[in-house]
Amino acid sequence: MSVKLMQGNEAIALGAIAAGCRFYAGYPITPSSEVAEVMARELPKVGGKFIQMEDEIASMAAIIGARVGGLKSMTATSGPGFSLMQENLGYAVMAEIPCVVVNVQRLGPSTGQPTAASQGDVMQARWGTHGDHPIIALSPISVSQAFDLTVKAFNLSEKYRTPVILLTDEIIGHMREPIELPDFTTVEKYEHVVTEPPETYKPYSNRTDVPPMAAFGRGYRYHITGLFHDEVGFPTQRLDEVEPWLERVNSKLERNPDDILLYQADYQPGARVAILSYGATARTARHAVKQMRARGEKVNLFTAYTLWPFPEKAVEALADSVERIIVPEMNLGQLALEVERVAGRRKVTRVNRANGEMVTPDMILAAMER
Repeated sequence: MSVKLMQGNEAIALGAIAAGCRFYAGYPITPSSEVAEVMARELPKVGGKFIQMEDEIASMAAIIGARVGGLKSMTATSGPGFSLMQENLGYAVMAEIPCVVVNVQRLGPSTGQPTAASQGDVMQARWGTHGDHPIIALSPISVSQAFDLTVKAFNLSEKYRTPVILLTDEIIGHMREPIELPDFTTVEKYEHVVTEPPETYKPYSNRTDVPPMAAFGRGYRYHITGLFHDEVGFPTQRLDEVEPWLERVNSKLERNPDDILLYQADYQPGARVAILSYGATARTARHAVKQMRARGEKVNLFTAYTLWPFPEKAVEALADSVERIIVPEMNLGQLALEVERVAGRRKVTRVNRANGEMVTPDMILAAMER
């Protein structure tokens, strides 16, 4: 272990390299540019490739192509660039191509304020690309966790053959904290093992939730398309081929909640109020809870690290244990919509700020008193 002082964006880049990322394609955009800067410097040292693309559309296409060829891949952006990536993100979902997309959120809509913090892309992460599709989105609350969740993002992406979004924000991306870096050779890395010979290999077999992915061209050749396809990858309109694929892909995450749903529950017996938070706002929530408990008041704290799939059962249990749930966010109430869906609107109190500034502990305390 070595202790270093670094930014969240730097920790993300190093986490990617530790997880086995060997290809990065991206376009610089505030407040994510440090991710690209570190990857440009460090990837060549481990035999990886860095390419600065002409735009975010091409960036997403490049990391898809690199992963098809066998390299774990990543890109990083912010809100406007994330918008441009949505079509190719959907392609990666349909073709079941693992990759990691980092979105360091900033204030929007449009170009907004590039240096101001936001959590305004929560719903875009879930529903940005068209059609029904599963997605994983993780949200760190510290620099150390930015490293850990980047590693987790790569492993989940590979294990379930899906794009994974690391949904962080300007505050986590630019803040500096000491972090203990592990020996990268000891970091857990998920790798696909293909035992089927090329002549019988089916890249989209429905016999298992996640068929292993062979690197294209390394003895294996198969068809890849954004159209609905059969088990060997060729386009199809046959319902007996489309429906098994739909069921498998839209259920593979639901069937593995213990592996995917990451959260921390800090409960006190007899608490009547809970705070549910994520990202940089979770730091504010923790401070507010500390102040309340110092006054002898009981309050539950739920911190979500996996935003999508939404940890519905855990939030359901939280709602059953208290009379009210406070949801602070740097937006106008995006994840609160999901909490309201599970707990009921009357049980949820929103604390919102969408002007580029952090939600403060006093704002949460005021909501508690109301």
